[in-house]
Amino acid sequence: MRFTKMHGLGNDYIYINCFEQTVHDPKALAVAMSDRHFGIGGDGIVLILPSDTADARMRMFNADGSEAEMCGNAIRCVGKFLYDHGLVRKNEITVETLAGMKYLSLHVWDGKVESVTVDMGEPILDGPQIPVNVDQSPVLDYPIQGKTSEYRFTAVSMGNPHCVIFVPEITDTMVREDGAFIEVHPLFPRKVNVEFVTVNSETDLTMRVWERGSGETMACGTGACAVLVAAVLNQKTKHEATVHLLGGDLRIRWDPDTRHVFMTGPATEVFHGEWPDKP
Repeated sequence: MRFTKMHGLGNDYIYINCFEQTVHDPKALAVAMSDRHFGIGGDGIVLILPSDTADARMRMFNADGSEAEMCGNAIRCVGKFLYDHGLVRKNEITVETLAGMKYLSLHVWDGKVESVTVDMGEPILDGPQIPVNVDQSPVLDYPIQGKTSEYRFTAVSMGNPHCVIFVPEITDTMVREDGAFIEVHPLFPRKVNVEFVTVNSETDLTMRVWERGSGETMACGTGACAVLVAAVLNQKTKHEATVHLLGGDLRIRWDPDTRHVFMTGPATEVFHGEWPDKP
């Protein structure tokens, strides 16, 4: 099976062209391929499939085999793959996901996609729809007990659930211990992505993320979108800001008129390979 390794700010996935190939057991394949010692290594796998309603359909499976609704870094790479490999030859494309239709603007330089702007749609702020077991809309500054400390969080869904926590300084203990603990907290019936955030200015944020099903990752596009939304709701920033992640920066804008969130960032192809025929 042929694959392509790609990353968006270090959030790395293994991409499989399912216009030409068939994956029978994506959950098992994700676990095997994602292993960083015995496999290729990655945060999961992404299947790029034909769609009846869009230019392509995206399915993604985390390193633990669980299927996720969406990933902002991964969908930018899907856009690059579709264009650079000749599956589409236009700058405005659509991708079908479990979180709905996404609209991508491809920024091309010298025949290759360098960066992508994604219309991530309108954030979901109603507690039960996120889902979080808090019947509020929005869920702001709500208390939660981590493994080592108590925090207050804002809940946002960008098609997948996020728990955004503002702190004066981000530590390894917060991310790796409290993040892992909160991911499976009973408040979140479908688990949750956990972002720890410091506010540098009204247009500048720093975050680290513990991703549901993958652990700490270098970047999370939907997480960066959720972080800006939470920051605006808590009156900490303006509607557009740079978000610094371990793997690099994303530019996020929450349009006050349409209420849609727009994410702009790079997409990088690393290498191609062939996986042996096994589950």
